[in-house]
Amino acid sequence: MDHKELAREAIDLLYPTIKALLAEKAKRNDMHIVVMDPTRKPWECTFEEAVLYEYSMTDPSLWENPYDQMAREKAKQAWRDGRSNMHKHLTAPATLKRGDLAFYGSFDYEGVIVASSGVEPWFDVLVCGWVAVAVQQLAQADYQAFKAAQPMERWIP
Repeated sequence: MDHKELAREAIDLLYPTIKALLAEKAKRNDMHIVVMDPTRKPWECTFEEAVLYEYSMTDPSLWENPYDQMAREKAKQAWRDGRSNMHKHLTAPATLKRGDLAFYGSFDYEGVIVASSGVEPWFDVLVCGWVAVAVQQLAQADYQAFKAAQPMERWIP
């Protein structure tokens, strides 16, 4: 499965849980999620080329703020720095650059960077964490299936 399909599958699997979180805990049901391509780095391509997949939980035309743009800004900052932007906002604000979004809401799990916007930052981070871990573990399942299908002598030096 390619990386974009992994991101789509992760969000599809988590959709009921994300919807329940938004309905039961968050201040609104609106959310936009951005998944960055873990194989693309800032020194190799533009940010736009590295955006792997985006998903809106609700109709963007009904939002009170541009959550898609805000999620992209969070993703850009995390991708640029190679880590979640939560740390910068909470522990190292002197490292923020002029123009950085004033809100955090991203997660990096072993190179899979996910950002979201629409609700409280801690719930944005929670959703991003779920998606990032799901992408890596779905990739792990594919990797293990691939290895199992290979002749054993291929893996022995």
